[in-house]
Amino acid sequence: AGCTPPAVSCPPAEGAALQILGSGGPIADDARASSGYIVWIDGESRVLIDAGGGTFLRFGEAGATFTALDFIGLSHFHTDHSADFQALIKSGNFSDRERSLSIAGPEGDAPFPGLKEFLQSMFGKNHGAYAYLSAFLDGSSSTPMLTPREIPRGEITRVYPSEDLNIDAMRVPHGIVPAAAIRVRSADQTFVFATDQNGGDPAFVEFAKGADVLVMHMVVPESVKGVGRRLHAPPSVIGEIAAGAGAGKLVLSHFMARSLADLEQNVSLVRERYKGEIVLAEDLACVRP
Repeated sequence: AGCTPPAVSCPPAEGAALQILGSGGPIADDARASSGYIVWIDGESRVLIDAGGGTFLRFGEAGATFTALDFIGLSHFHTDHSADFQALIKSGNFSDRERSLSIAGPEGDAPFPGLKEFLQSMFGKNHGAYAYLSAFLDGSSSTPMLTPREIPRGEITRVYPSEDLNIDAMRVPHGIVPAAAIRVRSADQTFVFATDQNGGDPAFVEFAKGADVLVMHMVVPESVKGVGRRLHAPPSVIGEIAAGAGAGKLVLSHFMARSLADLEQNVSLVRERYKGEIVLAEDLACVRP
């Protein structure tokens, strides 16, 4: 299908790279972890995007460390994007980290919580499912405190600024589910994570303009209708978005049986519209801009 297999290893000693922790979806039938990605910068695992089931194991296999993280972005609160988050946070008890950790996620919209409510439901001192980890919310006992930033509708939000790393987010349409795309810029390299979305907001194309690496989720076939189409973009729309954004590389990820069943045909529909380099995601694969 004219795709490039991931061939380089992470982490690079210099510059930035994307490592795929999980390239699968919510069904445990494909030997893939659910969604999760690391952005490596100069050999350090500084950004984590999503933490779906299986990514806790992949995080360790990749050689990433909790201490090195500057930022965690949770695109939304479906289990295949967030189920291993609490396990990863627990691992922080065994690190030497003291500095706080920035985390961003969408504002809530019933029946889905916003990031702050999600964190309270996990780690809240009085009623959290893992109340024994409440120090991560108040920074007590020398525990690194999570500093949350919620992503509102209708605007691009700077969720992490530093001298060498800037991260922005915007809400994207994913049915009734509050979801956010995330853009990571380090030096002159830009990674954009589209997350699960139906491709219906043209503002996302502008948000993704000039991405060196654009990660999009090819979850459904071209023939999808109903709820599936309200949640996810079909291959033709993925290709149109990547072309409109002028992405340097397009990483297709979040595969499920229904998108893998006729992978060659689905990729060809993307290729008809996007002429750049396409990478098919595999767990632990590394992609350089």
